[in-house]
Amino acid sequence: MEQPPPELDIWIQRFLDHLAAGRSPHTVRSYGADLAQLSQVTDGEFRLDPETLRAYLRRYGTTPVTRARKLSTLRSFVKFLRKGQALAFDPTEHLEAPIRRKKLPKSLSQHQVVELLDQAAPGRTPRRDQAILELMYSAGLRASEVVAVNCSDLQAGRMLAVRGKGNKERVTLYGETAEQALLDYLQNERTAAAEGDALFTNSQGGRLTTRTVQNIVKRWALHCGLPPDVSPHTLRHSFATHLLDGGADLKSVQQLLGHESLATTQIYTHISIERLRETVRRTHPRTQLESNR
Repeated sequence: MEQPPPELDIWIQRFLDHLAAGRSPHTVRSYGADLAQLSQVTDGEFRLDPETLRAYLRRYGTTPVTRARKLSTLRSFVKFLRKGQALAFDPTEHLEAPIRRKKLPKSLSQHQVVELLDQAAPGRTPRRDQAILELMYSAGLRASEVVAVNCSDLQAGRMLAVRGKGNKERVTLYGETAEQALLDYLQNERTAAAEGDALFTNSQGGRLTTRTVQNIVKRWALHCGLPPDVSPHTLRHSFATHLLDGGADLKSVQQLLGHESLATTQIYTHISIERLRETVRRTHPRTQLESNR
């Protein structure tokens, strides 16, 4: 006589059936794989106390990323069980997610930016590409923002109207070098927009795509020997970091970047601190002596 499935496996299947009504097959499979491992830990027994779940996370949550995902799976499963009155308490309540260090955005040094922007321009549209790179670094623009710029957005006093995330508008500034690059492009290389008022156009007058801008940045970076992972966002990060290195206040940088929260901008202060720490480590005589002991 065929044995019925263990109690935990019955509830796991009910949970997966519930998920299948509103989640993708890939998500259901991912939850199913996590919970199959849980069933192995308990031998199919309906034993969901905190210590058992900790044992499960120790065995299968071998990295911060996998531990966080499996803990999320457990919490969703427990919520389902409590809703079905199969559990009277939440055994995940005191289980802690791993601390995931926020990855600092990469930025170029000021010397690297000079190497990038002052090189002999590669490609068939050197004036346009130079103007794009100069404007992105000078004004801290995202790739999506630079392709959205219209000629009418260029305002007196080297001000630029920018449409950012969520179609929110802000006004930022750009420098004299970027202004000269823009004038050179407008006077000598720009193809008139076939439709609308796009500042940066292709040979048919169409507005550029973000992919084109990404390719321009990568091509210029590789041409002067910079790392292959340099991207439009690298230039934006460099813009913010170099402003702070030069003494700009955080609130001003927030406004120029178009960040809603000051906390988002504060990550750049960590980059500046790391630069200072490295400078002290390399140049201060006592630090050098201590590091060599």
